[in-house]
Parts: sequence; structure tokens; C-alpha cells
Amino acid sequence: MALAIVLIVLVIAAILFHALSPWWYTPLASNWGLIDTTLAITLLITGAVFVAVNVFIAYCLVRFRRRDGHRAAYQPGNRKLELWLIGLTAIGIAAMLAPGLFVYADLIRAPPQAAVIEVVGQQWQWRFRLPGHDGRLGSTDVRFISPANPFGQNPADPRGRDDVLINAPEVHLPVNQPVKILLRSQDVLHDFFVQPFRTRMNLVPGMVTSLWLTPTKTGRFEILCAQLCGVGHANMRGYVVVDDETAYRAWLDKQQAGVATSPSAATAKPETAATPGATLVSQGQALAQSKGCVACHSPTTSSGVGPGWQDLYGKRERLAGGKTALVDDVYLKEAITAPNATLVDGFQPIMPKAELSDQEVNALIAYIKSLSGKPAANTAQR
Repeated sequence: MALAIVLIVLVIAAILFHALSPWWYTPLASNWGLIDTTLAITLLITGAVFVAVNVFIAYCLVRFRRRDGHRAAYQPGNRKLELWLIGLTAIGIAAMLAPGLFVYADLIRAPPQAAVIEVVGQQWQWRFRLPGHDGRLGSTDVRFISPANPFGQNPADPRGRDDVLINAPEVHLPVNQPVKILLRSQDVLHDFFVQPFRTRMNLVPGMVTSLWLTPTKTGRFEILCAQLCGVGHANMRGYVVVDDETAYRAWLDKQQAGVATSPSAATAKPETAATPGATLVSQGQALAQSKGCVACHSPTTSSGVGPGWQDLYGKRERLAGGKTALVDDVYLKEAITAPNATLVDGFQPIMPKAELSDQEVNALIAYIKSLSGKPAANTAQR
């Protein structure tokens, strides 16, 4: 009897939790309300089964409890009952799967008037590519990926010469206009997920996947990777900014004019008004964002997947094996260009090699150096 009461209380508590819980859907910001409906159907069916099973078990515990003078009756089978259970189970599964299949078919079938953008995922950063004035994206191939061509654009394809390249984790979209999103991965499996849009899609190495949506609300929405893609997975974040038509055109015009898109670069002073050192630091800060360095390295003293950068320059780092090394320009250059050649004690050899030019490496070193209040160290002491 006690167990039956526990089951009934469990059912009532579960229903009340879902009815009164503050953890529910975030406000919808796209056209995909059907996905909410599909999830609600699944929740209702599974919830009804949960209630029915627990109530049935509680009923049996009470109805068939041990009592003096009563004996259990052996029933080897009940064909009619089995058919009913098979039929109800089949109907329930079909009711859960069918709406999702229809919604998925719509999700990957973009309307003809949809604009096209490309999302590129790489541990642990997002990049974006938009068509230029010709309205078409150029072709790409992994053979062409290099520090100067991180998107792998085909240099022989004239359609790609005016593509807008966003080498930063933030992209803008116009409100109330359908957009087809092409997705590529340059290393492992990732997943493009913007929760208020209710859409997500895997980025599979070696193939191009796609989805489409129509943003219905202006605002800044966070992009998450919904596939565990490595130790820096939790920091693989970006933003989709949905603008009205005027703001979007202004943003797009800036990108087409070659203006840097990262938040850091956008707020930096013009080069003519900044000292060369300050410009290099700003470039390094923007690179740390766009290349995904901040996914593992904090600009504070806190360690993450990798050491924190604040006050790192000039410090003597303890290396695996017991040796120490002075963190100076030479040390940082080797750590950036050959990341696992020298391993800091307590950290794993998991830093991926980034494709960087010499100028970009110098900019990152300048940025790391700027986070330290210590004077430049004498490299002869190293």
C-alpha cells in the first residue's frame, strides 16, 4: 500500500512540476513554432503513458495485494489484450514520429526566395560567409585552406571573389526574411543551435548540410554548439544579430567595404588615431576572438583548458617534466605556432594548430603581453 501511495504522489508531483515550473521554452524568435508543437505532442503522449503506467501499477498493488483467503490466478496469455497493447503502442509511436518527419522535411526545404549564408564550424569557433553583389557563393575545398584562405575558397571560381567573409563569431540577419543556412565543419562534428530559433543542424566533416528559417524578432541571440566537439566545446559560442532592414543594410555595406566585423575591432579606434602598438594589440584581441583562442584561454589569471593570459607574460612557467621556462616573445611564438612542442605542467597536449601568418602571431603576442603589468622580460634569462 505504501508503494502505491508513493507512485501516486510521484505522478501528481511530476504533473505539478511541469505545470508550475519556471523552466519552459524561451520566447520564439523564428517561424518554427511547429517545432514547439511537435515537442508538445511528444511531451503529452509520453506524459500520458507515464501517468497511465504508474496509476496501473498502483491499482495492481492495491487490487492484488496479499489477503487471507485469496489465491493468485495463473493466466498464461491474453491474445486480445496483447493486440490492444500492440495497437496502442504503434499508434503512440507513430503520433510522436510523424509530426517530426514532416517538420524536418520543411526545415531542409528552403523557399526559393531565401537568401543564403554559410556557417563554418571549427574547434572552437564560428565563421560566416555571405554572397557578394552577384548573390552567389563561390565554391570551396579543403585543399585551399591556408592562413590566407581560412574558408578554403576556390581561387579559380569568379563567383567567390566578392564573397563577404566574417572571420568572427557574430553574424547579422535581416528580420522577417527567409534565410537558407549552409553548414560546413573543418574538423569534427559540430551542431549549429540557436535556441530562440528552435532550429539546429549538425555540421558534418566532408559534407554540406542546411536548414532555413525566418527570424521574426530583432535582437542578439546566442549560438551554441550542441554536439560535444572537444574540451573547449562549452566555449564554442557566437551570436546572431537580427536587424531591421536599415540596420542590416548598413552592417552589410560595412562588411562589403572590408570593415572588420569582430566586436573588438568594431570598437577599436581608427588606425590613423592609434599608435602602432595599440593597433597591434587590438588586432590580437580580435584574433583571439575570431580564432577561438578565448574558448580555452581566459584574459584573466583563471586557467581553463589552457593557462590564463593575464600576467602570463614575464612569468616562469613550470613545464611537464619539471623544467621551467620564461614566458617571453620566443616562448609565446613557439606555443602558438607549435602548440604541443612544449607542454605546461598540468595541461593536456590538446591545443589544435591554428593557421596564422607571422603578423597575426605577433598581434596575438602583443595582446597577451598587454594583459600583463610586468615589464618586458630579458630573453637572455630564459
